[in-house]
Amino acid sequence: MKLINQHSKKIMEECKIRARDAGLHFDNETLEYIVTNRDLLELSPKGMIPTMYDYWVNDVEILKKKGIYKLYPNNPYETVINTRPAISFYNDNNPDWLNIMIFYHVLAHIDFFQNNIFFQNTWNYDFAGRALADKRLINALRSEHGRWVDYVIEFSRSINNLTGYHKITALNRQKEEHLSPKIEYYFQVFLQDYLKKDINFIYNEVNKYNIVMENIPDIGESIFLAEVKFKNPEFDEKFKRHAETQKKQTLYTDIIEFILDKSTFLNKENNLWMKQVVNIVRDTAIYFEPQIRTKTINEGWASYWHEKLFLQDKRIKGYESAFAKINAGVTSISRVGLNPYAIGLRLFWHIEDNANKGKLEYDFQKITDEEIRKSYNKNTDKGQEAIFEVRKNFNDFTFLNTFVNQDFTNRFNLFTVGKRLSEDKQSIEYYIKSRKAEDYKKMLIESLYHPPLISVDTGKTNEKNLYLIHRFEGKQLYKEFINDTMLAIEFLWGNKVQLETTELIKPQKKGEEIIKKRVLYTCENKITKKTEL
Repeated sequence: MKLINQHSKKIMEECKIRARDAGLHFDNETLEYIVTNRDLLELSPKGMIPTMYDYWVNDVEILKKKGIYKLYPNNPYETVINTRPAISFYNDNNPDWLNIMIFYHVLAHIDFFQNNIFFQNTWNYDFAGRALADKRLINALRSEHGRWVDYVIEFSRSINNLTGYHKITALNRQKEEHLSPKIEYYFQVFLQDYLKKDINFIYNEVNKYNIVMENIPDIGESIFLAEVKFKNPEFDEKFKRHAETQKKQTLYTDIIEFILDKSTFLNKENNLWMKQVVNIVRDTAIYFEPQIRTKTINEGWASYWHEKLFLQDKRIKGYESAFAKINAGVTSISRVGLNPYAIGLRLFWHIEDNANKGKLEYDFQKITDEEIRKSYNKNTDKGQEAIFEVRKNFNDFTFLNTFVNQDFTNRFNLFTVGKRLSEDKQSIEYYIKSRKAEDYKKMLIESLYHPPLISVDTGKTNEKNLYLIHRFEGKQLYKEFINDTMLAIEFLWGNKVQLETTELIKPQKKGEEIIKKRVLYTCENKITKKTEL
């Protein structure tokens, strides 16, 4: 692994100028490295962070990937990581014209990392430097405590998806925007849970609030809330009850944080070193959370800009066919399976086109006539403004849930696919299952990363027992993982652990409904038992 040469660095700096002229925003300093396929195989289990701590599972992943590579050799084009400065890696086989395209792709990723609100907790420090310090600390602890360090890492990693990421993001955003508790309650709870308003109504209310705060910031909130209370006289009483409930009921969705704070085992003087290891695992997991939750929108944003900027770059001359082939390979729609590059790119096209025609406005949303919807065009020229707002405020779920509609699926001929036996029962055939937007959207959303929502019941938890509650959201927990995970939590907590969850029982006869049963798993002295509630 080595830094790119001065010739390639000059190309990158020229790409930066063009990208900024187009509206992208990113730091001046970036680092670019040339790597081999072997380097990429060894870095990928660490999330491409060269300074990440060593762990035996990463070594297993490297061996597995090397075995796959022998069977299916390939040349990844690039990888970029969200550090300060941003670091990107390029295959040593890339010609100059391909690097120009890739540089634009990478710069769009960096723009996304440094401007999307879900990454805001990563903006103020260099994770690569922090990871190096963590690696040195873990190595020092290994020399003192041996294999127990790896046990603590493994136990912590078994629950590192229970970090309460959305709560952290919401608190950061509320602090940044200085939202009062009443305003936060109005938009987050009152409109959505009590009045059950649709997304368009909520957007209109947000716009009203922003306008009044921009014009009369000193008394804007009071005026806005006065109108809310006039239309909804029960608002104050509902807010009061909500505030009282929040005081009585503390919801801990960050299981690792709760264990760090309350575990008598970890807080013993001889075990304080374990807290350092657990904190490293938690901080690393939180750092990677926004990347996991923005795969489609991030890749769509990068694909949109590499295509737009490269097609306008004179250096494409002579390489049009080669670019078209590679670009099609990256951004083509998968009829079976999902390609986040393709879906994200086409959604940005769709949003830009709709914004330019005024189709994102509420007046258009009320139109049901198909012909009028097709010909509707107010020539607002707000397409670029709209996609930059989406880049700033959306993650994968909100991106797909808001903008995947029937107009989108019709425009790009999208559908869900089913499988069945052929008539001769000799092979599997694929067929178009549905062209409805709601079915396609459901398929996309179900493919997203969605860890279970598990919280601590503080009323049933004490030093001798950690009581966890899983909120059932249509999917049961993976039963084969429950025992090992409970053992890990029991070790970190130092005492008995209980987990309340819902399990689905398949019907024994055709036509019967699936039965939902609430069950309780109890892990004590390394033995896990299940009882029905």
